[in-house]
Amino acid sequence: MTVAAMLGVLAGLAAPRIARAFPPHTPPAVTPPPAPAVTPPPAPAVTPPPAPAGAPAPAQAGIAAPAPVGASAPAQAVAPAPAPVGVGVAVVGAVVCGGLAAARGPEPALPAFLLVAAVGLVLAVVDLTSLRLPDPLVGAAALGGGTALTVAAVVTGTPGRLALALVGAALSLLLYVVLALLPRSRLGFGDVKLAAVLGLPLGWLGWPALWLGLLLPHLLQGVLVLVLLAARRIHRDTALPFGPALLTGAWLAALLA
Repeated sequence: MTVAAMLGVLAGLAAPRIARAFPPHTPPAVTPPPAPAVTPPPAPAVTPPPAPAGAPAPAQAGIAAPAPVGASAPAQAVAPAPAPVGVGVAVVGAVVCGGLAAARGPEPALPAFLLVAAVGLVLAVVDLTSLRLPDPLVGAAALGGGTALTVAAVVTGTPGRLALALVGAALSLLLYVVLALLPRSRLGFGDVKLAAVLGLPLGWLGWPALWLGLLLPHLLQGVLVLVLLAARRIHRDTALPFGPALLTGAWLAALLA
């Protein structure tokens, strides 16, 4: 359990640094076409009348007039503050990985759960900061979790559980593709891919854990949206990340399985 908690701490400390490599998507800037140059007609020369004796001389071209008293210098750009250290994320990582080790025990499939949880912690931070679930990170979770589950199936001589894990991934993928294609759906295909990856360990645990892992994210996200709307922190059209809810629901399902 201590080793698992330390893995969570390391993942939590690395998550903010990795998140900086995946900034939010920004639409390309559209440059308007240049306006045609219009040359104004030359103004007629005007000779000023002679100034009376004793009057101050007019300002000559090229000589800047003194600034009025009290005028301030132009404001300088303020550099952004550095990103905070992920101490809080490290604590969350220790709770997540330590909780999995305590709930699952020293079973052969525990490394798969810890690998998916460690990469999932990084994915949650990236999604919270940039509304993205990058394919390289989702692919790393799929590769690590799938490889570790395959090793566990070979060690324990239970290929049926590996087949059930693959069925869970396929079912999660199919369900979330349907949800993402519904009219006015807020799900992105990054959420679809992550749901398929989380279906691997949930399918390994059996049908109750899989169904619970598919249901809990929507309940958690719904409660969060209601609380934020009541506090007037968001509007109805505010985009919210769904990756943290997916990961939290899968984690709770693994603990309760």
